[in-house]
Amino acid sequence: MIMKELQRRAIENSPLCVGIDLRESHLPLEIRDSRADLGTKFIDYAKEVVDASIEKAACFKVQIACYEAYGLKGLLAYKEILSYIRGKGGLVIADIKRGDIGSTAEMYAQGHFEGDLEADILTLNPYMGEDAIAPYFPYFKRGKGAFILGKTSNFGSRDFQDLKLKDSGRKLSQEVLERIEVWGQNCGKDDVFGSLGAVVGVNNIDDILEMKPYTDKLFLLVPGYGAQGAKLEDIRALISEKKNGVVNVSRGLTAKLTEEKDFRAELDRRADQFAKELRTCFEK
Repeated sequence: MIMKELQRRAIENSPLCVGIDLRESHLPLEIRDSRADLGTKFIDYAKEVVDASIEKAACFKVQIACYEAYGLKGLLAYKEILSYIRGKGGLVIADIKRGDIGSTAEMYAQGHFEGDLEADILTLNPYMGEDAIAPYFPYFKRGKGAFILGKTSNFGSRDFQDLKLKDSGRKLSQEVLERIEVWGQNCGKDDVFGSLGAVVGVNNIDDILEMKPYTDKLFLLVPGYGAQGAKLEDIRALISEKKNGVVNVSRGLTAKLTEEKDFRAELDRRADQFAKELRTCFEK
């Protein structure tokens, strides 16, 4: 199953998930000043990021919005970046957060698990219930996977995710996390993690202790380390015991390199640093 393979890579390399969520302002001077079009510049920079981190990271996450914003040239860049990572033997999480149902979800599954935009793992939104996840089940049984939004770290998450359900007294996010584990059983789970994991944002130690009973049987995608300020000790409290997570770093790795004369050396240094720091998350 895909999450077991992801755990293996996280243990062998590091729990680092490299976010290739590029903006034009991230481009180093050498690439920014080239005569290539913007899509090609994104591809060129993404390849440098991948080459600097492929042996240090567990996986890569590519946020589709960063490329959709530039129309067809952006989507062509997205396609080429996914293809380059997978061609290097890397695992790709396509950060698409789809959440529709029925035939529409079936088309999303086909569009992102097959053909030009094929990825290994998707991010999905469960707000519409099992109907929003079930159309992906056939792909999960064939080795694909998904990280489903469980508890996010944004301020507005409390509007819904922290609400307590009348029947159980549990928070909505806790109910979702438990349901993800059940859905994993329904799509052919044959090891401890199976094909479905959860996105769990780290806020503080109290939230973590409250979530842990619902996350220990899931493999996690943890956003927020680096530029967004998630603390290493909090992440460690969440995933050290079960070694059940990867930690995304996007801007902290790829941004603010615009004036670097040797941006490749700096990318390599940053990848080394984040990998070294995040390896401590598997230490108890």
